[in-house]
Amino acid sequence: MARRSRTFGGSQRRHDVRLLRAEGRYGPRFRDVLPALVAVVLVVCALVAALAVGYRAAGIGVPLAGVVLVAIAATLTVRHQRPGVRRRLGYYTPDELLELDTQGLALAVARMLRRDGWRVRLLPAPDRPRLCARDRGGRRLDVVFRPVAEPLPDEDPPHPHRHGADAASPVQLVVHRGTFRARDVRWARRQGNTCLLDGSALRRWAQGTRFGELFPLGL
Repeated sequence: MARRSRTFGGSQRRHDVRLLRAEGRYGPRFRDVLPALVAVVLVVCALVAALAVGYRAAGIGVPLAGVVLVAIAATLTVRHQRPGVRRRLGYYTPDELLELDTQGLALAVARMLRRDGWRVRLLPAPDRPRLCARDRGGRRLDVVFRPVAEPLPDEDPPHPHRHGADAASPVQLVVHRGTFRARDVRWARRQGNTCLLDGSALRRWAQGTRFGELFPLGL
């Protein structure tokens, strides 16, 4: 009886494990993590071998310097992975983007532009913030945040003189965390100097894709 109970328990456990794996909640199998584990072992072995060779060639100074460099690199990596530091560097997760209000989204976009080499000026407003940006090549960008491409009824369109008296007409970037409608896309094409950044592109940009890769033909 006890043997039958143990057999039933083992069978039930295997069934539960298969269900959890099918739902992606059981975690990786050993064969899934084996390549990463082998890579870590090889890197550690190579590092130890390099320190040993350095010790034989130049004494204790080489291993000590190597350990210090590894410690510094590990510290910087851990610090950059902290949410606050990561966001200040211009990297956001999709969930973090969803939690932002309009002002927070404007700040996030400003950080992402600076990450990609743009000089940015934030024009704060209670619910309609704007950004003026310029890249190293002198290209100018006006950024607005709204769910449609066309200016809203109570919103004045951005003006070129915000960048300076001698500035040419800048490109306008409309940022929306959702999806633009077909009429928005048609309107932006008619404008000729308007680019649309929807939620999908925004998430890719926030995760590290450079701005120039999102608009290879325009900006």
